[in-house]
Amino acid sequence: MANSKYEYVKQFEQSDRLVSNTFLVVRVDGKGFHKFTRDHSFVKPNDIKGLRLMNECAMRVMAEFSSDIVAAYGQSDEYSFLLKRSSQLYSRRASKIATYIVALFSSSYVFCWSNYFDTPKPQYPPTFDARVVCYPTVQNVRDYFSWRQADCHINNLYNTCFWSLVHSGLTPADAEHRLAGTVAADKNELLFSQFGINYAKLPQIFRKGSVIYYSKNEVVTDYTTWETRPVTHSKKRIVIGHEDIIGDSFWVSNPHVLSFEPISIVPSQSQPSPSKRTPKNKPHSQQAPTITKQPQAPPPPSPDTTTATTPANLDSQAQSQQLRPEGDATQSSTTTTSQSQSS
Repeated sequence: MANSKYEYVKQFEQSDRLVSNTFLVVRVDGKGFHKFTRDHSFVKPNDIKGLRLMNECAMRVMAEFSSDIVAAYGQSDEYSFLLKRSSQLYSRRASKIATYIVALFSSSYVFCWSNYFDTPKPQYPPTFDARVVCYPTVQNVRDYFSWRQADCHINNLYNTCFWSLVHSGLTPADAEHRLAGTVAADKNELLFSQFGINYAKLPQIFRKGSVIYYSKNEVVTDYTTWETRPVTHSKKRIVIGHEDIIGDSFWVSNPHVLSFEPISIVPSQSQPSPSKRTPKNKPHSQQAPTITKQPQAPPPPSPDTTTATTPANLDSQAQSQQLRPEGDATQSSTTTTSQSQSS
């Protein structure tokens, strides 16, 4: 900015830098979507085209901020984006992070509208708001996403009952009165006995929402241009699923989502001599000379001991790696998989 006598007004700006070394969650939420979905004739209780549009918007946000956003979860008219604790996106300024993400999400919603609906654009612009929250521990992050998925189940079960009653001829007021005071078991019984709907058989995207994350596929490259030994690289790809994230199974199967361990380059067991490149598919007759003596690795744990992957362990791993360079490799660990809880 050019210096001028008016520049003093910058002193009125307040710092909104978020706490360091904490996970950041940005939740984007639709404003006035009851009216928006009614005006655009969305199918009730769930419009698959509208949900897929939300998913594409979220994937565009993840692709734009792939160095910082590691996972996202969405249901109904909302999406939550998880930023790693070491993120320095926009110097961790809350206003910058929230406005950039919600602006990209909103513009993507209009831009991609015609991919899912028959009209070239919505009748009027949709509106989303956003907030940023800091979470200090892995357990906090897991509890947050458990809260949002539990909310998805509770709301969807109620809406499925409500709209089934409305479609059967009841007024909205009568449907609300019919469901007042009911619990989950009552709603499941109502759906099955009166409408022949087995709630457990409904599509998981309706019951569990959508989770987007990076899955790491390791590929081996024989040789690089800067050294003569084979190395192992890791490549990320975006995966979208509709699975339980309240239980341990998802987090145990994808520990990199919360641990962010750097990816190391793993040489093959047989290493050719640096001074003479060995052709492919031929045995090495000479081992690479030892340049420096490497410290001896600690002995492996005894067979009767295992290390369970728990939220506390993941949090400890994440904190220990916060100052190390970021990469794409996964850390091998022995995990004890707990059975996933059903939402």
